[in-house]
Amino acid sequence: MNRRLKRISALLLTVALSSSLSACGKKEDNASNSGGNQKITLKLWHIWTSDSDSNKQNLEAAVKEWNDANPNVQIEAEGTENEAYKTKIKTAISANEAPDIFTSWGAGFSQPFVDAGKVLALDDYLKDGTKDKIVDGAFTYLTYNGKIYALPYTTAVGTFYVNKEMFEKNNIKIPENFDELLTAVKAFRAKGITPIAVGEKDKWPGMFYYDVLALREGGAKLNNDALSKKGSFLDPAFKKAADKLLQLIDAGAFDPAALGLTRDESEIPFIQGQIPMYYNGNWVAGTIEGPNSTVKGKVIAMNFPAVTDGKGDKNEVLGGAIDCFMVNANTKYKDEAVKAAKFITENMSKRLYETGAGIPTWKVDVDESKISPLIKQISDIAKNSTGYVVWWDTFLSGQDADLHKNLVAQLFGKQISSDEFVKQMQSIIDNK
Repeated sequence: MNRRLKRISALLLTVALSSSLSACGKKEDNASNSGGNQKITLKLWHIWTSDSDSNKQNLEAAVKEWNDANPNVQIEAEGTENEAYKTKIKTAISANEAPDIFTSWGAGFSQPFVDAGKVLALDDYLKDGTKDKIVDGAFTYLTYNGKIYALPYTTAVGTFYVNKEMFEKNNIKIPENFDELLTAVKAFRAKGITPIAVGEKDKWPGMFYYDVLALREGGAKLNNDALSKKGSFLDPAFKKAADKLLQLIDAGAFDPAALGLTRDESEIPFIQGQIPMYYNGNWVAGTIEGPNSTVKGKVIAMNFPAVTDGKGDKNEVLGGAIDCFMVNANTKYKDEAVKAAKFITENMSKRLYETGAGIPTWKVDVDESKISPLIKQISDIAKNSTGYVVWWDTFLSGQDADLHKNLVAQLFGKQISSDEFVKQMQSIIDNK
């Protein structure tokens, strides 16, 4: 009988210990998933895929710094090439599958996201002093219906990059106006050198050339009025811009295979010192100044050449504070996502300036003596600007943006006349 009692007692003790240990385990699990000890992952999407891209390098550095300092709130970043990304983010937002934080562009590109209620309004989150840390005017294209929906990290500036060494070696004058540009194009082509870089497979790089010519021909006000559907693309300036682009194409300005080259592929020969001219964004400066560049110190930054009989001021530029990060309105971690987005954009704003790849939108503290001459030249272009027109494919939205890029691609392919080009552009306004 005593042995039986002992067995029962031992059994009861084992059950009690098991229950106690189980309870302890549950308490520990609950503790690790509550309050400040909760471990979460924020998904972040961006557009930089090339390891040589200074934007990717600086983003990864910013993400690492955040992750090291915030072990319980980790950022998981994923890059997709620019044009593919635009389709990807639109599809994800429509399907409610967007990440917590994502790269976007202000103005027309993000308008549908905001209208659909898929982006978090940030006004309440900026009252902690954040707004005062950002330069004046940086929220202009990121504000919809009086509310701020994004954080900018750089001011984009369309930049005409010129390999000064190539011009000097070939005894060709650096162009200051369109006629001189055409002369330079013909001179380089006669020497068997592709004069100007472009990757038209991605469509937006070629669009830059048309858009800046339209800016030179018509001026910022005319361009902005037409893009906002208050003006007309039938104004002679837009046809003249198309004619001038066709002149460059006929003169052999671009690689004959440009329609099959991506932006990254087309940029390589410029970075290798094989092409003398390139018009793109200020972000290219970071690659030019990068460790794999053979043209560091050989390239100067200019405003795009003037058009002698054009109405546009030579100091007007394409660009503006348009590149940004947005927070998904449906994220489970709104506070953490906004805090992370603030950190990333401020950190990138400083890093991009320091590495010569961007004009900061945050009031960052940097050692100006360490800023490269190239980025200072671009900064001067921005400071001396007399007017801005943002990239057309971000000012316009949806099908309108796609139509414009496709029409420019048809100009590059000599598949459309300048008359037909402006006629189809006008349909954007007529069908509003």
